Amino acid sequence: MKGSGVRNEVIRQSDYGTRLDGIDVLRGLSIVFVVLHHTNLHMGFIHASFEKMLPVQLGKILFWNGAHGVTVFFAISGFLITTNALRRWGTLAEIPTLNFYRLRFARIVPLLVSLLLILSVLHLLHVPEFIIRPQQGTLGGAVFAAMTFHINWLESAHGYLPATVGTPTH
Repeated sequence: MKGSGVRNEVIRQSDYGTRLDGIDVLRGLSIVFVVLHHTNLHMGFIHASFEKMLPVQLGKILFWNGAHGVTVFFAISGFLITTNALRRWGTLAEIPTLNFYRLRFARIVPLLVSLLLILSVLHLLHVPEFIIRPQQGTLGGAVFAAMTFHINWLESAHGYLPATVGTPTH
C-alpha cells in the first residue's frame, strides 16, 4: 500500500491516542454539573432531604451550575476540535473546509437522528411526558428546529419541549 492514502490515515489516527488528563477531568466535571442541573430541574433537589444536609453553597455549586458546565464543555470542545484538526492537517490554513464539516457531520448527526427518532416515537405513541403540546408547536417543527440547530430559539419562544418535563415554562 505504499503511496496509499489509507496507510497515512491509519498512522494519523494513531496520533490521536494522546490524552490530556486535565482536559478529561474538566470535561467530566462539566458534564456532571450539566446532568445534576437538569436532574435538579426535573426532580427538585432543592427540596430533597439530602440536599438540606449539604452546606447551602455546595448545594448551589452542585445543582445550579449547569450553565457554567455548558460553557466549560464548549470551550473544551473547541480546543479539542482545533487540536485534532491541527494534528490531522498541520495548520489552520490547510484545513479543507468540506472535509472538516463532513467529519463534524459524521460525528454529530447519527446520534442526533437516533435521539430524535426515539423522542418522535415516544410522542407518536402518546407517552404523556413526550407529547408536544399544541402551544409549543408540532413534532415536525421540533424535529426541524433540532436538525437545524436552533431548538433553543423554539424553546425560548414557546417553552421547554416535553423531554424536559418538570422544567419551568414561559
